[in-house]
Order: sequence, then structure tokens, then C-alpha cells
Amino acid sequence: MASLRDLKGRIDSTKKTKQITGAMELVSASKMSKAEQNARGFVPYADKLQEVVSSIANSSTDAQHPMLIKREVKKTGYLIITSDRGLVGAYNSHILKSLVNNIEKKHSSKDEYTIIVIGRKGYDFCRKRGLPVSQSILGMPDHPTFADVKNLASEAVQMYADQEVDELHIIYNHYVSAISQVVTNKQLLPIADLGEQEAPASDYEFDPNQEEILEVLLPQYAESLIFGALLDGKASEHAASMTAMRSATDNANELIGDLELSYNRARQAAITQEITEIVGGVAALE
Repeated sequence: MASLRDLKGRIDSTKKTKQITGAMELVSASKMSKAEQNARGFVPYADKLQEVVSSIANSSTDAQHPMLIKREVKKTGYLIITSDRGLVGAYNSHILKSLVNNIEKKHSSKDEYTIIVIGRKGYDFCRKRGLPVSQSILGMPDHPTFADVKNLASEAVQMYADQEVDELHIIYNHYVSAISQVVTNKQLLPIADLGEQEAPASDYEFDPNQEEILEVLLPQYAESLIFGALLDGKASEHAASMTAMRSATDNANELIGDLELSYNRARQAAITQEITEIVGGVAALE
């Protein structure tokens, strides 16, 4: 059995750990609240842009764009959004597991795909396993702006335009609530969901013509999808961090309770032993 000093030391150190995890939970909760606002605030813009693009693409059969046309898939691009730091529970492992499953299911050679990474955890994972990484961003802010991801988003879209990849998928954690995040694997390019949209609520007049407008809007639309996924992923990251720290705090409380029980038992046993020795000494003197 551990000594009273050892047990006391473990209790004190666990209490200090509990204070740290409790503080980190509060910090993550604060970051999550702002990140959730950012993600939800971006939705109206994305929906309106999608409505406009859908209206243009469906209004005329003459308006065509390479980003709307499927072609033979010789090489696939995967854009994954992970965190730069740990202590986020299974947030990163779920995303990376989805990536690996897709690679194992669809590809037999590393020449058939390339990976675009946001976040150090995803970058380190790919490098350690020798997976091909064409672009990456490390050290993404907790509350990113479009400027933080614009270059990578533009280059990713340009890779498809230049036919370096024939499909582009994005894998990230979709924020549902503070306790629920869902791994999402979405085809970003070619854009295939515009025909499924409802008729727009507004009528649009296009000038100069649909094709020229699509030439400008479609890359912006694809880039906005990447930025929206990043905001969504950041909200999920902070929620996962908050949940992990709360779980760590609960575990610390449970451990402290067990240690204090062991400490009290050991202390009682020591007192009983001392009383027994005193009684035994008195009996010997008699």
C-alpha cells in the first residue's frame, strides 16, 4: 500500500490537474461560442451564393463550365481539415480514419490521389505514413478569416481547373451541437448538387451573360464552400476540446475521491496500529 505521503502528493497533483482542465474547458467553451456564431453567420451568404449560381446554371443549357461537368477520374484530391493542437478527443482520428478508408477503398497507388491539409495533426499524420501532400496550412487561427485560407482555396480550385485532379473531396467534422460533431465527406468538385436546389425565391437578370458570370462565380462558390467547412470544423474542434476537458475534469474528480478514500483508510490503519502498540506496551508493563 502507498504511504500517506505518496497518497497526499497524488491528491495534490490531481487537484492541480483538475484546475488546469477546468480552466481549459472554460476557454474552449468561450472559443466554441464565437466559432459557432461565425459558422452560422456564414450560412446565409453561402446559401444566397448557391441560389444565384444554381439559377444561372439551370436557366440556360448554353451556360456550361468545366467545374459543372464530370470527367474521367484519373486522380483525386482530398482536402482534410484537422486541428493544430491535441487535447480534442477523437476529433482528428475520425477525420483521418475517413481519409484512410477512402484511400484504401478507391486507390491502389499513391499516384491516384493527392492530399491538401489544413492543420498540423493531419500534416504530421500524412508525412509519417508517406502519403502525398501537395499543399498545407499550419497554425490556423482559432477564428479564421477568408484571407487565412484564400490562397489554399484558390490553389485547390485551380488544381481542378488545370486538370491536375479530376475530383476534389473535402473531409471535416460538421458541427451539430456542443456534444455532437459528424464526420462529413463531401464532393467539392465537380459541383454536382446545383440541379437539386429548389427554384430561387428571386428572379435574376444576368449581364453580360451567364457564361461570363459563371466563370467568375463558380470558383468563388467553390472557395466559399472550403471556407464554410473550415468555420464549421473550427466550431467542432472547440466543442471537442471542451468535451475532452470536461471529461478530464470529471475523471480527476473521480480519481481524487478514490485517492482520498485510500488516504483515509491508510490514516485510520496507522492510527489503529499506534493505539495497538500503546495498549500492548501498557500491558507489558503490567
